[in-house]
Amino acid sequence: METDNYTEERLTAVEMKLAYLEDFMNKLQNISVEHEQIIDRLTAENRVLKGKLTELIEAQEGDIPNRKPPHY
Repeated sequence: METDNYTEERLTAVEMKLAYLEDFMNKLQNISVEHEQIIDRLTAENRVLKGKLTELIEAQEGDIPNRKPPHY
């Protein structure tokens, strides 16, 4: 019956490893979802800032008549 005991110990060890792996995968998935939300928020903020910067540049260019080209 030593073989049955050895098999039982190995099976228990495999079940423990599987439980740890499942927990690890759940944590990774949660982190991945959180990072995706952060990336989406930063992308939206970047889009808004680009729009504001474009507006500022266009407004500033309208105030400068006869502006020299950049190569001067």
